[in-house]
Amino acid sequence: MNSPMLKISIAMLFLTLSFQAYGQFEEWCIADEQTPDEELQRAIDWACENGGADCSKIKVNQPCYLPNTLKNHASYVFNSYYQRFKHKGGSCYFNSAAITTDLDPSHGSCKYELLP
Repeated sequence: MNSPMLKISIAMLFLTLSFQAYGQFEEWCIADEQTPDEELQRAIDWACENGGADCSKIKVNQPCYLPNTLKNHASYVFNSYYQRFKHKGGSCYFNSAAITTDLDPSHGSCKYELLP
């Protein structure tokens, strides 16, 4: 049982499991490009007013204000909510207005939260 092949197989299994566990935390919630603006606005309003998302950074002169588009603001707000509440039953659904991605949507001085 001390064969080199067995040791290599165990090492590969360990690396694969480690990578998968690490990758689970690399997930952001962003606006779905196909969602109409009215739906995005409703979802932003809910997340900012009732949902507990941090919407302060999408205000004028804040790091995530630009680009000043509904899609970009929605993406920031959706991710803020998702990161804060994903371990408490929160989801990245927003009435089908959002999707998850493994690509970091941060840009310039606007850094999206990524909580374990």
